[in-house]
Amino acid sequence: MSRVIHARLDEETDAVRRELSRRLRWSDSKIVREGIKALASRLTARRARRIVGLGEFESHVDDLGSSKAHLKGFGP
Repeated sequence: MSRVIHARLDEETDAVRRELSRRLRWSDSKIVREGIKALASRLTARRARRIVGLGEFESHVDDLGSSKAHLKGFGP
């Protein structure tokens, strides 16, 4: 199934597109597809990160903020 995307590029972005097309010999469609995949992989990797210091407290419980057992009696 094909999807069509129309985009307006500023001069700097268009220069990058032309350079990618020249160096890699990719079509505009392939540049867009690969760019979307690259951004998606960065978002996925970002979600996998942990918060520095998480669980490094006296309780040694990793996530008090989302543990139903530890939140019992708080809020509605």
